[in-house]
Amino acid sequence: MEEKNTMLEEHLLERTDQKGGFRTLPFIIGIEALEKMATFGLMPNMTLYLMKEYHMGMTTASNLLFFWSAATNFMPLLGALVADSFLGRFYTIGIGSVISLMGMILLWSTTVIPQARPPPCKQFNNSCSSPTTFQFMYLCTAFGLISVGAGGIRSSSLAFGADQLEKGDFKKSSGLKQSYFGWYYASYMFSVLIALTCVVYIQDNMGWGVGFAVPAVLMLIGVSIFFLASRFYVKLKSKTSLVTGFIQVVTASYRNRRLDLTDGVINVCHRKAGSALVFPSENLRFLNKACIVRDPDKDLTAEGRAVNPWSLCSVEQVEELKALLRVLPIWSTGMIMSINISQNSFPLLQAVSMDRRITSSFTIPAASFSTFTVISVILWVAVYDRVFLPLASRVMRRPVHVSTKRRMGIGIVFSFLAMLASAGIEAIRRSLAIDEGYLDHPLAMTQMSAMWLVPQNCLTGFAEASNAIAQNEFYFSEFPRSMSSIASTLNGIGMSLANLAASLIMNAVDSLSKAGGQESWISSNINKGHYDYYYLVLAALSMANMMYFLVCSSMYGPLKEEGKIAEEEDEP
Repeated sequence: MEEKNTMLEEHLLERTDQKGGFRTLPFIIGIEALEKMATFGLMPNMTLYLMKEYHMGMTTASNLLFFWSAATNFMPLLGALVADSFLGRFYTIGIGSVISLMGMILLWSTTVIPQARPPPCKQFNNSCSSPTTFQFMYLCTAFGLISVGAGGIRSSSLAFGADQLEKGDFKKSSGLKQSYFGWYYASYMFSVLIALTCVVYIQDNMGWGVGFAVPAVLMLIGVSIFFLASRFYVKLKSKTSLVTGFIQVVTASYRNRRLDLTDGVINVCHRKAGSALVFPSENLRFLNKACIVRDPDKDLTAEGRAVNPWSLCSVEQVEELKALLRVLPIWSTGMIMSINISQNSFPLLQAVSMDRRITSSFTIPAASFSTFTVISVILWVAVYDRVFLPLASRVMRRPVHVSTKRRMGIGIVFSFLAMLASAGIEAIRRSLAIDEGYLDHPLAMTQMSAMWLVPQNCLTGFAEASNAIAQNEFYFSEFPRSMSSIASTLNGIGMSLANLAASLIMNAVDSLSKAGGQESWISSNINKGHYDYYYLVLAALSMANMMYFLVCSSMYGPLKEEGKIAEEEDEP
Protein backbone atom coordinates (compact mmCIF):
# COMPACT_ATOMS: atom_id res chain seq x y z
CA MET A 1 0.00 0.00 0.00
CA GLU A 2 2.83 2.36 0.88
CA GLU A 3 4.56 1.56 -2.43
CA LYS A 4 1.38 2.47 -4.35
CA ASN A 5 1.08 5.76 -2.50
CA THR A 6 4.72 6.53 -3.24
CA MET A 7 4.23 5.80 -6.95
CA LEU A 8 1.10 7.97 -7.02
CA GLU A 9 2.96 10.86 -5.39
CA GLU A 10 5.83 10.54 -7.90
CA HIS A 11 3.32 10.50 -10.79
CA LEU A 12 1.57 13.61 -9.48
CA LEU A 13 4.94 15.30 -9.02
CA GLU A 14 5.88 14.51 -12.63
CA ARG A 15 2.58 15.95 -13.87
CA THR A 16 3.12 19.09 -11.77
CA ASP A 17 6.66 19.59 -13.08
CA GLN A 18 5.70 18.92 -16.70
CA LYS A 19 6.52 21.85 -18.94
CA GLY A 20 4.36 23.28 -21.66
CA GLY A 21 0.89 22.13 -22.61
CA PHE A 22 -2.45 23.83 -22.97
CA ARG A 23 -2.28 25.54 -19.57
CA THR A 24 0.47 27.89 -20.81
CA LEU A 25 -1.40 29.06 -23.91
CA PRO A 26 -3.77 31.57 -22.23
CA PHE A 27 -0.74 33.44 -20.86
CA ILE A 28 0.98 33.53 -24.25
CA ILE A 29 -2.17 34.46 -26.16
CA GLY A 30 -2.95 37.01 -23.46
CA ILE A 31 0.31 38.96 -23.78
CA GLU A 32 -0.10 39.50 -27.53
CA ALA A 33 -3.83 40.19 -27.31
CA LEU A 34 -3.28 42.85 -24.66
CA GLU A 35 -0.31 44.33 -26.55
CA LYS A 36 -2.42 44.65 -29.71
CA MET A 37 -5.32 46.05 -27.71
CA ALA A 38 -2.99 48.66 -26.23
CA THR A 39 -1.22 49.56 -29.50
CA PHE A 40 -4.34 49.63 -31.68
CA GLY A 41 -6.04 51.66 -28.96
CA LEU A 42 -3.37 54.34 -29.32
CA MET A 43 -3.11 54.58 -33.11
CA PRO A 44 -6.62 55.62 -34.29
CA ASN A 45 -6.82 58.96 -32.47
CA MET A 46 -3.12 59.76 -32.69
CA THR A 47 -3.60 62.08 -35.68
CA LEU A 48 -5.96 64.27 -33.67
CA TYR A 49 -3.62 64.19 -30.66
CA LEU A 50 -0.65 65.36 -32.72
CA MET A 51 -2.64 68.08 -34.47
CA LYS A 52 -4.39 69.41 -31.34
CA GLU A 53 -1.70 68.99 -28.65
CA TYR A 54 1.52 69.20 -30.69
CA HIS A 55 0.13 71.66 -33.28
CA MET A 56 1.42 69.59 -36.20
CA GLY A 57 0.12 70.04 -39.72
CA MET A 58 -1.67 67.21 -41.49
CA THR A 59 1.38 66.26 -43.57
CA THR A 60 3.80 66.28 -40.62
CA ALA A 61 1.48 64.26 -38.38
CA SER A 62 0.78 61.71 -41.13
CA ASN A 63 4.48 61.33 -41.92
CA LEU A 64 5.29 60.67 -38.28
CA LEU A 65 2.54 58.06 -38.02
CA PHE A 66 3.59 56.42 -41.29
CA PHE A 67 7.13 56.05 -39.93
CA TRP A 68 5.84 54.74 -36.61
CA SER A 69 3.65 52.17 -38.34
CA ALA A 70 6.53 51.18 -40.64
CA ALA A 71 8.82 50.60 -37.67
CA THR A 72 6.14 48.61 -35.82
CA ASN A 73 5.59 46.34 -38.83
CA PHE A 74 9.31 45.89 -39.53
CA MET A 75 10.46 45.16 -35.98
CA PRO A 76 8.99 41.61 -35.87
CA LEU A 77 11.56 40.60 -38.52
CA LEU A 78 14.41 41.83 -36.33
CA GLY A 79 12.71 40.27 -33.32
CA ALA A 80 12.57 36.89 -35.07
CA LEU A 81 16.26 37.18 -35.95
CA VAL A 82 17.17 37.97 -32.34
CA ALA A 83 14.94 35.19 -30.97
CA ASP A 84 16.22 32.53 -33.37
CA SER A 85 19.90 33.44 -33.16
CA PHE A 86 20.51 34.82 -29.67
CA LEU A 87 17.90 35.16 -26.93
CA GLY A 88 15.30 32.49 -27.64
CA ARG A 89 11.57 33.18 -27.83
CA PHE A 90 10.79 33.47 -24.12
CA TYR A 91 13.35 36.18 -23.41
CA THR A 92 12.51 38.01 -26.66
CA ILE A 93 8.83 38.21 -25.68
CA GLY A 94 9.65 39.10 -22.08
CA ILE A 95 12.10 41.88 -22.90
CA GLY A 96 9.84 43.16 -25.69
CA SER A 97 6.83 43.38 -23.36
CA VAL A 98 8.78 45.39 -20.78
CA ILE A 99 10.12 47.77 -23.46
CA SER A 100 6.61 48.23 -24.89
CA LEU A 101 5.28 49.02 -21.40
CA MET A 102 8.01 51.64 -20.95
CA GLY A 103 7.04 53.26 -24.26
CA MET A 104 3.36 53.43 -23.35
CA ILE A 105 4.14 54.95 -19.95
CA LEU A 106 6.36 57.50 -21.69
CA LEU A 107 3.60 58.34 -24.18
CA TRP A 108 1.04 58.66 -21.38
CA SER A 109 3.40 61.04 -19.57
CA THR A 110 3.14 63.48 -22.50
CA THR A 111 -0.51 64.00 -21.52
CA VAL A 112 0.18 64.79 -17.84
CA ILE A 113 3.54 66.60 -17.95
CA PRO A 114 3.01 70.09 -19.46
CA GLN A 115 6.71 70.44 -20.34
CA ALA A 116 6.52 67.32 -22.53
CA ARG A 117 4.36 69.07 -25.16
CA PRO A 118 3.93 72.60 -26.55
CA PRO A 119 1.81 75.10 -24.61
CA PRO A 120 -1.81 75.63 -25.71
CA CYS A 121 -2.49 77.99 -28.60
CA LYS A 122 -3.12 81.64 -27.74
CA GLN A 123 -6.81 82.34 -28.23
CA PHE A 124 -6.65 86.08 -28.97
CA ASN A 125 -4.48 85.66 -32.09
CA ASN A 126 -4.74 81.89 -32.59
CA SER A 127 -0.94 81.51 -32.66
CA CYS A 128 0.46 78.08 -31.81
CA SER A 129 3.97 77.04 -30.79
CA SER A 130 5.67 74.14 -32.54
CA PRO A 131 7.18 71.37 -30.39
CA THR A 132 10.77 71.92 -29.31
CA THR A 133 13.51 69.48 -30.28
CA PHE A 134 13.36 67.92 -26.82
CA GLN A 135 9.57 67.53 -26.95
CA PHE A 136 9.69 66.00 -30.41
CA MET A 137 12.47 63.56 -29.45
CA TYR A 138 10.60 62.67 -26.24
CA LEU A 139 7.54 61.76 -28.32
CA CYS A 140 9.58 59.81 -30.88
CA THR A 141 11.33 57.88 -28.10
CA ALA A 142 7.94 56.75 -26.81
CA PHE A 143 6.91 55.66 -30.33
CA GLY A 144 10.24 53.88 -30.83
CA LEU A 145 10.01 51.91 -27.57
CA ILE A 146 6.45 50.80 -28.43
CA SER A 147 7.62 49.62 -31.88
CA VAL A 148 10.64 47.73 -30.52
CA GLY A 149 8.51 46.08 -27.86
CA ALA A 150 5.81 45.11 -30.35
CA GLY A 151 8.49 43.54 -32.56
CA GLY A 152 9.71 41.35 -29.72
CA ILE A 153 6.21 40.17 -28.83
CA ARG A 154 4.73 39.68 -32.31
CA SER A 155 7.78 37.97 -33.74
CA SER A 156 7.73 35.10 -31.26
CA SER A 157 4.39 34.69 -29.47
CA LEU A 158 2.70 32.52 -32.12
CA ALA A 159 5.74 30.25 -32.48
CA PHE A 160 6.34 30.23 -28.71
CA GLY A 161 2.80 28.97 -28.16
CA ALA A 162 3.37 26.24 -30.75
CA ASP A 163 6.54 25.24 -28.86
CA GLN A 164 4.39 24.39 -25.83
CA LEU A 165 2.56 21.76 -27.91
CA GLU A 166 5.70 20.03 -29.18
CA LYS A 167 6.38 18.04 -26.02
CA GLY A 168 5.09 14.67 -24.84
CA ASP A 169 1.44 13.82 -25.46
CA PHE A 170 0.65 17.32 -26.75
CA LYS A 171 2.80 16.76 -29.85
CA LYS A 172 0.49 13.96 -31.00
CA SER A 173 -2.68 16.05 -30.76
CA SER A 174 -3.28 17.84 -34.07
CA GLY A 175 -6.72 18.96 -32.86
CA LEU A 176 -5.15 20.82 -29.95
CA LYS A 177 -2.82 22.67 -32.32
CA GLN A 178 -5.72 23.65 -34.60
CA SER A 179 -7.61 24.88 -31.54
CA TYR A 180 -4.61 26.96 -30.51
CA PHE A 181 -4.28 28.68 -33.89
CA GLY A 182 -8.03 29.34 -33.93
CA TRP A 183 -7.98 30.93 -30.48
CA TYR A 184 -4.87 32.90 -31.37
CA TYR A 185 -6.46 34.61 -34.39
CA ALA A 186 -9.79 35.00 -32.59
CA SER A 187 -8.00 36.85 -29.77
CA TYR A 188 -6.35 39.09 -32.37
CA MET A 189 -9.66 40.14 -33.91
CA PHE A 190 -11.31 40.55 -30.50
CA SER A 191 -8.48 42.73 -29.18
CA VAL A 192 -8.66 45.01 -32.23
CA LEU A 193 -12.43 45.39 -31.83
CA ILE A 194 -12.04 46.28 -28.14
CA ALA A 195 -9.31 48.80 -29.01
CA LEU A 196 -11.36 50.50 -31.74
CA THR A 197 -14.50 50.72 -29.60
CA CYS A 198 -13.91 50.80 -25.84
CA VAL A 199 -10.41 52.33 -25.72
CA VAL A 200 -11.23 54.92 -28.39
CA TYR A 201 -14.50 55.78 -26.63
CA ILE A 202 -12.62 56.41 -23.37
CA GLN A 203 -10.20 58.74 -25.17
CA ASP A 204 -13.05 60.70 -26.75
CA ASN A 205 -15.09 61.08 -23.58
CA MET A 206 -12.57 61.08 -20.71
CA GLY A 207 -9.63 62.94 -22.24
CA TRP A 208 -6.12 62.08 -23.35
CA GLY A 209 -4.75 61.46 -19.86
CA VAL A 210 -7.18 58.65 -19.02
CA GLY A 211 -7.36 57.49 -22.64
CA PHE A 212 -3.59 56.93 -22.87
CA ALA A 213 -3.37 55.49 -19.35
CA VAL A 214 -5.71 52.62 -20.29
CA PRO A 215 -3.31 51.09 -22.92
CA ALA A 216 -0.45 51.38 -20.40
CA VAL A 217 -2.50 49.54 -17.76
CA LEU A 218 -3.47 46.86 -20.30
CA MET A 219 0.18 46.37 -21.16
CA LEU A 220 1.10 46.13 -17.46
CA ILE A 221 -1.50 43.38 -17.02
CA GLY A 222 -0.09 41.57 -20.08
CA VAL A 223 3.49 41.69 -18.75
CA SER A 224 2.35 40.43 -15.35
CA ILE A 225 0.38 37.44 -16.63
CA PHE A 226 3.15 36.44 -19.05
CA PHE A 227 5.83 36.25 -16.37
CA LEU A 228 3.37 34.66 -13.92
CA ALA A 229 3.58 31.37 -15.85
CA SER A 230 7.34 31.53 -16.46
CA ARG A 231 8.19 28.25 -14.73
CA PHE A 232 5.67 26.31 -16.80
CA TYR A 233 6.96 27.33 -20.27
CA VAL A 234 8.96 25.15 -22.65
CA LYS A 235 11.97 27.33 -23.47
CA LEU A 236 13.81 26.06 -26.52
CA LYS A 237 17.36 27.19 -27.20
CA SER A 238 18.11 29.58 -30.04
CA LYS A 239 19.44 28.34 -33.37
CA THR A 240 20.71 29.78 -36.63
CA SER A 241 17.93 31.79 -38.26
CA LEU A 242 16.85 31.59 -41.89
CA VAL A 243 17.81 35.22 -42.42
CA THR A 244 21.38 34.37 -41.42
CA GLY A 245 21.23 31.40 -43.80
CA PHE A 246 20.15 33.64 -46.68
CA ILE A 247 23.07 35.99 -46.02
CA GLN A 248 25.40 32.99 -45.94
CA VAL A 249 24.17 31.83 -49.37
CA VAL A 250 24.76 35.26 -50.92
CA THR A 251 28.19 35.51 -49.28
CA ALA A 252 29.23 32.01 -50.32
CA SER A 253 28.02 32.60 -53.89
CA TYR A 254 30.15 35.73 -54.12
CA ARG A 255 33.21 34.02 -52.64
CA ASN A 256 32.85 31.14 -55.08
CA ARG A 257 31.98 33.34 -58.06
CA ARG A 258 34.90 32.00 -60.12
CA LEU A 259 33.73 28.38 -59.95
CA ASP A 260 32.80 26.77 -63.27
CA LEU A 261 29.15 25.72 -63.63
CA THR A 262 29.19 24.81 -67.34
CA ASP A 263 27.14 21.83 -68.48
CA GLY A 264 30.19 19.66 -69.10
CA VAL A 265 31.44 19.92 -65.51
CA ILE A 266 30.07 17.57 -62.86
CA ASN A 267 29.97 19.26 -59.47
CA VAL A 268 29.55 17.73 -56.03
CA CYS A 269 27.02 19.62 -53.91
CA HIS A 270 26.81 19.81 -50.16
CA ARG A 271 23.48 18.62 -48.74
CA LYS A 272 22.04 17.90 -45.34
CA ALA A 273 22.05 14.33 -44.05
CA GLY A 274 18.99 12.41 -45.21
CA SER A 275 17.94 15.07 -47.71
CA ALA A 276 16.41 14.01 -51.03
CA LEU A 277 17.87 17.08 -52.80
CA VAL A 278 21.09 16.21 -54.61
CA PHE A 279 21.48 19.16 -56.99
CA PRO A 280 19.99 22.67 -56.91
CA SER A 281 17.50 23.81 -59.54
CA GLU A 282 18.62 25.57 -62.73
CA ASN A 283 16.90 28.89 -62.13
CA LEU A 284 19.07 31.64 -60.58
CA ARG A 285 22.13 29.50 -61.28
CA PHE A 286 24.62 31.99 -59.88
CA LEU A 287 23.40 31.04 -56.38
CA ASN A 288 24.30 27.39 -57.03
CA LYS A 289 27.96 28.22 -56.48
CA ALA A 290 27.24 28.53 -52.78
CA CYS A 291 26.75 24.75 -52.38
CA ILE A 292 29.60 23.44 -54.61
CA VAL A 293 32.18 21.34 -52.73
CA ARG A 294 35.60 22.18 -54.13
CA ASP A 295 37.74 20.00 -51.81
CA PRO A 296 35.86 17.52 -49.55
CA ASP A 297 38.84 17.14 -47.22
CA LYS A 298 39.05 20.89 -46.57
CA ASP A 299 35.41 21.96 -46.96
CA LEU A 300 33.68 19.22 -44.92
CA THR A 301 34.09 17.85 -41.41
CA ALA A 302 34.17 14.13 -40.59
CA GLU A 303 30.40 14.31 -39.91
CA GLY A 304 29.75 15.81 -43.37
CA ARG A 305 29.09 19.35 -42.19
CA ALA A 306 30.50 22.50 -43.75
CA VAL A 307 33.70 23.70 -42.08
CA ASN A 308 32.86 27.32 -42.93
CA PRO A 309 29.12 27.97 -43.51
CA TRP A 310 30.02 31.37 -45.01
CA SER A 311 31.90 29.64 -47.85
CA LEU A 312 29.85 26.48 -48.29
CA CYS A 313 26.08 26.15 -47.86
CA SER A 314 23.70 23.24 -48.36
CA VAL A 315 21.47 22.67 -51.39
CA GLU A 316 18.47 23.21 -49.09
CA GLN A 317 19.70 26.68 -48.11
CA VAL A 318 20.15 27.63 -51.75
CA GLU A 319 16.65 26.42 -52.67
CA GLU A 320 15.12 28.28 -49.73
CA LEU A 321 16.61 31.57 -50.92
CA LYS A 322 15.47 30.87 -54.48
CA ALA A 323 11.92 30.22 -53.25
CA LEU A 324 11.95 33.58 -51.48
CA LEU A 325 13.27 35.48 -54.52
CA ARG A 326 10.69 33.81 -56.77
CA VAL A 327 7.70 35.11 -54.78
CA LEU A 328 8.99 38.68 -54.35
CA PRO A 329 7.24 40.11 -57.47
CA ILE A 330 3.82 38.85 -56.33
CA TRP A 331 4.62 39.91 -52.77
CA SER A 332 5.31 43.45 -53.99
CA THR A 333 1.76 43.70 -55.41
CA GLY A 334 0.40 43.19 -51.90
CA MET A 335 2.78 45.83 -50.63
CA ILE A 336 1.36 48.36 -53.11
CA MET A 337 -2.19 47.44 -52.05
CA SER A 338 -1.21 47.99 -48.41
CA ILE A 339 -0.56 51.66 -49.21
CA ASN A 340 -4.33 52.11 -49.46
CA ILE A 341 -4.97 50.25 -46.21
CA SER A 342 -2.44 52.41 -44.34
CA GLN A 343 -4.38 55.64 -45.04
CA ASN A 344 -5.72 56.15 -41.51
CA SER A 345 -5.37 59.88 -40.94
CA PHE A 346 -7.60 61.07 -43.80
CA PRO A 347 -10.69 58.93 -43.01
CA LEU A 348 -10.37 60.05 -39.37
CA LEU A 349 -10.64 63.74 -40.30
CA GLN A 350 -13.53 62.92 -42.63
CA ALA A 351 -15.40 61.24 -39.79
CA VAL A 352 -14.68 64.13 -37.40
CA SER A 353 -16.31 66.59 -39.82
CA MET A 354 -19.45 64.49 -40.41
CA ASP A 355 -22.57 63.76 -38.38
CA ARG A 356 -21.73 60.73 -36.22
CA ARG A 357 -24.86 60.77 -34.04
CA ILE A 358 -26.79 57.51 -33.83
CA THR A 359 -29.22 58.67 -31.17
CA SER A 360 -29.63 61.93 -29.27
CA SER A 361 -27.40 60.55 -26.51
CA PHE A 362 -24.84 58.46 -28.40
CA THR A 363 -22.26 59.52 -30.97
CA ILE A 364 -19.84 57.09 -32.63
CA PRO A 365 -16.22 58.13 -31.97
CA ALA A 366 -14.52 59.15 -35.22
CA ALA A 367 -11.69 56.66 -34.77
CA SER A 368 -14.17 53.79 -34.23
CA PHE A 369 -15.20 53.74 -37.89
CA SER A 370 -12.23 51.46 -38.50
CA THR A 371 -14.31 48.86 -36.66
CA PHE A 372 -16.34 48.40 -39.85
CA THR A 373 -13.14 47.32 -41.60
CA VAL A 374 -12.49 44.67 -38.94
CA ILE A 375 -16.09 43.46 -39.03
CA SER A 376 -15.85 43.20 -42.83
CA VAL A 377 -12.77 40.99 -42.49
CA ILE A 378 -14.66 38.67 -40.15
CA LEU A 379 -17.72 38.59 -42.44
CA TRP A 380 -15.59 37.86 -45.51
CA VAL A 381 -13.88 34.90 -43.83
CA ALA A 382 -17.16 33.52 -42.50
CA VAL A 383 -19.09 33.89 -45.75
CA TYR A 384 -16.25 32.56 -47.90
CA ASP A 385 -15.61 29.46 -45.75
CA ARG A 386 -19.15 28.67 -44.60
CA VAL A 387 -21.36 29.85 -47.45
CA PHE A 388 -19.57 30.42 -50.75
CA LEU A 389 -17.34 27.31 -50.91
CA PRO A 390 -20.04 24.80 -49.78
CA LEU A 391 -22.64 26.38 -52.10
CA ALA A 392 -20.26 26.47 -55.08
CA SER A 393 -19.26 22.85 -54.45
CA ARG A 394 -22.91 21.78 -54.49
CA VAL A 395 -23.60 23.64 -57.72
CA MET A 396 -20.46 22.31 -59.46
CA ARG A 397 -20.86 18.84 -57.93
CA ARG A 398 -17.18 18.77 -57.05
CA PRO A 399 -14.97 20.42 -54.44
CA VAL A 400 -14.46 24.07 -55.42
CA HIS A 401 -11.22 25.82 -54.53
CA VAL A 402 -10.32 29.40 -55.43
CA SER A 403 -6.55 29.64 -55.87
CA THR A 404 -4.52 31.99 -53.72
CA LYS A 405 -3.49 34.03 -56.78
CA ARG A 406 -7.13 34.63 -57.76
CA ARG A 407 -8.04 35.69 -54.23
CA MET A 408 -5.06 38.07 -54.13
CA GLY A 409 -6.28 39.57 -57.40
CA ILE A 410 -9.82 39.93 -56.00
CA GLY A 411 -8.39 41.79 -53.01
CA ILE A 412 -6.54 44.22 -55.28
CA VAL A 413 -9.77 44.92 -57.20
CA PHE A 414 -11.63 45.62 -53.93
CA SER A 415 -8.83 47.96 -52.89
CA PHE A 416 -9.23 49.90 -56.15
CA LEU A 417 -13.00 50.17 -55.61
CA ALA A 418 -12.42 51.35 -52.01
CA MET A 419 -10.31 54.27 -53.26
CA LEU A 420 -12.95 55.22 -55.86
CA ALA A 421 -15.66 55.15 -53.19
CA SER A 422 -13.48 57.24 -50.86
CA ALA A 423 -12.93 59.85 -53.56
CA GLY A 424 -16.63 60.08 -54.42
CA ILE A 425 -17.81 60.35 -50.80
CA GLU A 426 -15.16 62.97 -49.96
CA ALA A 427 -16.14 65.08 -52.99
CA ILE A 428 -19.76 65.12 -51.78
CA ARG A 429 -18.75 65.86 -48.15
CA ARG A 430 -16.45 68.74 -49.16
CA SER A 431 -19.10 70.29 -51.41
CA LEU A 432 -21.69 70.18 -48.59
CA ALA A 433 -19.23 71.65 -46.08
CA ILE A 434 -18.50 74.60 -48.38
CA ASP A 435 -22.21 75.14 -49.09
CA GLU A 436 -22.87 75.19 -45.33
CA GLY A 437 -20.19 77.87 -44.84
CA TYR A 438 -17.53 75.72 -43.20
CA LEU A 439 -14.66 76.52 -45.58
CA ASP A 440 -12.61 78.05 -42.75
CA HIS A 441 -13.86 75.60 -40.10
CA PRO A 442 -12.32 72.23 -41.02
CA LEU A 443 -13.58 70.26 -38.01
CA ALA A 444 -17.12 71.68 -38.01
CA MET A 445 -19.76 68.95 -38.31
CA THR A 446 -21.71 68.93 -41.58
CA GLN A 447 -25.21 67.53 -41.98
CA MET A 448 -23.90 64.60 -43.99
CA SER A 449 -24.11 61.33 -42.04
CA ALA A 450 -20.79 59.65 -41.26
CA MET A 451 -22.42 56.32 -42.10
CA TRP A 452 -21.55 57.15 -45.72
CA LEU A 453 -18.00 56.16 -44.73
CA VAL A 454 -19.10 52.59 -44.05
CA PRO A 455 -18.94 51.41 -47.73
CA GLN A 456 -15.30 52.44 -48.19
CA ASN A 457 -14.40 50.80 -44.85
CA CYS A 458 -16.19 47.61 -45.85
CA LEU A 459 -14.47 47.50 -49.24
CA THR A 460 -11.12 48.00 -47.50
CA GLY A 461 -11.95 45.14 -45.13
CA PHE A 462 -12.90 42.85 -48.02
CA ALA A 463 -9.67 43.77 -49.79
CA GLU A 464 -7.55 43.05 -46.74
CA ALA A 465 -9.30 39.76 -45.95
CA SER A 466 -9.09 38.45 -49.50
CA ASN A 467 -5.53 39.55 -50.26
CA ALA A 468 -3.77 39.21 -46.91
CA ILE A 469 -5.18 35.77 -46.06
CA ALA A 470 -4.45 34.52 -49.58
CA GLN A 471 -0.90 35.88 -49.35
CA ASN A 472 -0.26 33.95 -46.14
CA GLU A 473 -1.63 30.75 -47.66
CA PHE A 474 0.44 31.39 -50.80
CA TYR A 475 3.70 31.70 -48.86
CA PHE A 476 3.04 28.68 -46.64
CA SER A 477 2.10 26.47 -49.62
CA GLU A 478 4.91 27.60 -51.93
CA PHE A 479 7.74 27.68 -49.39
CA PRO A 480 9.45 24.63 -47.88
CA ARG A 481 8.27 23.82 -44.36
CA SER A 482 11.56 25.09 -42.96
CA MET A 483 10.62 28.60 -44.14
CA SER A 484 7.41 28.91 -42.13
CA SER A 485 8.88 31.66 -39.94
CA ILE A 486 9.75 33.73 -43.03
CA ALA A 487 6.29 33.09 -44.48
CA SER A 488 4.68 34.51 -41.34
CA THR A 489 6.70 37.76 -41.44
CA LEU A 490 6.49 38.69 -45.15
CA ASN A 491 3.12 40.43 -44.76
CA GLY A 492 4.46 42.58 -41.94
CA ILE A 493 7.53 43.56 -43.96
CA GLY A 494 5.26 44.50 -46.87
CA MET A 495 3.17 46.70 -44.58
CA SER A 496 6.33 48.36 -43.27
CA LEU A 497 7.56 49.24 -46.76
CA ALA A 498 4.02 50.28 -47.73
CA ASN A 499 3.99 52.83 -44.89
CA LEU A 500 7.25 54.33 -46.16
CA ALA A 501 5.97 54.36 -49.74
CA ALA A 502 2.71 55.97 -48.58
CA SER A 503 4.73 58.72 -46.90
CA LEU A 504 6.68 59.36 -50.11
CA ILE A 505 3.51 59.47 -52.21
CA MET A 506 1.78 61.83 -49.77
CA ASN A 507 4.79 64.18 -49.69
CA ALA A 508 5.01 64.14 -53.49
CA VAL A 509 1.31 64.95 -53.87
CA ASP A 510 1.62 67.68 -51.22
CA SER A 511 4.59 69.33 -52.96
CA LEU A 512 3.17 69.12 -56.48
CA SER A 513 -0.36 70.25 -55.55
CA LYS A 514 0.75 73.40 -53.74
CA ALA A 515 3.21 74.47 -56.43
CA GLY A 516 2.53 78.02 -57.55
CA GLY A 517 1.03 79.04 -54.24
CA GLN A 518 -2.07 76.83 -54.51
CA GLU A 519 -3.68 75.19 -51.47
CA SER A 520 -2.28 71.70 -50.95
CA TRP A 521 -4.61 68.79 -51.68
CA ILE A 522 -3.55 67.45 -48.27
CA SER A 523 -4.13 70.66 -46.36
CA SER A 524 -4.67 70.55 -42.59
CA ASN A 525 -7.94 72.28 -43.45
CA ILE A 526 -9.87 69.35 -44.89
CA ASN A 527 -12.40 71.69 -46.57
CA LYS A 528 -9.79 73.80 -48.35
CA GLY A 529 -7.80 70.76 -49.43
CA HIS A 530 -8.80 68.16 -51.99
CA TYR A 531 -8.61 64.77 -50.33
CA ASP A 532 -10.87 63.47 -53.10
CA TYR A 533 -8.12 64.19 -55.65
CA TYR A 534 -5.60 62.43 -53.40
CA TYR A 535 -7.83 59.35 -53.26
CA LEU A 536 -8.05 59.41 -57.07
CA VAL A 537 -4.23 59.33 -57.23
CA LEU A 538 -4.29 56.21 -55.02
CA ALA A 539 -7.01 54.72 -57.23
CA ALA A 540 -4.81 55.26 -60.31
CA LEU A 541 -1.92 53.51 -58.56
CA SER A 542 -4.29 50.66 -57.67
CA MET A 543 -5.30 50.35 -61.32
CA ALA A 544 -1.62 50.14 -62.32
CA ASN A 545 -1.10 47.57 -59.56
CA MET A 546 -3.85 45.37 -61.04
CA MET A 547 -2.02 45.32 -64.38
CA TYR A 548 1.27 44.63 -62.62
CA PHE A 549 -0.29 41.76 -60.67
CA LEU A 550 -1.58 40.09 -63.85
CA VAL A 551 1.93 40.19 -65.33
CA CYS A 552 3.56 38.82 -62.16
CA SER A 553 0.93 36.10 -61.78
CA SER A 554 1.40 34.98 -65.36
CA MET A 555 5.18 34.89 -65.06
CA TYR A 556 5.09 32.92 -61.79
CA GLY A 557 3.42 29.94 -63.44
CA PRO A 558 1.40 27.14 -61.79
CA LEU A 559 1.18 26.85 -58.02
CA LYS A 560 2.09 23.81 -55.96
CA GLU A 561 -1.46 23.76 -54.55
CA GLU A 562 -2.91 23.52 -58.08
CA GLY A 563 -0.77 20.47 -58.77
CA LYS A 564 -2.00 18.77 -55.58
CA ILE A 565 -5.64 19.52 -56.41
CA ALA A 566 -5.19 18.13 -59.94
CA GLU A 567 -3.70 14.93 -58.51
CA GLU A 568 -6.63 14.54 -56.10
CA GLU A 569 -9.17 15.02 -58.92
CA ASP A 570 -7.40 12.39 -61.06
CA GLU A 571 -7.65 9.81 -58.29
CA PRO A 572 -10.56 7.36 -58.76
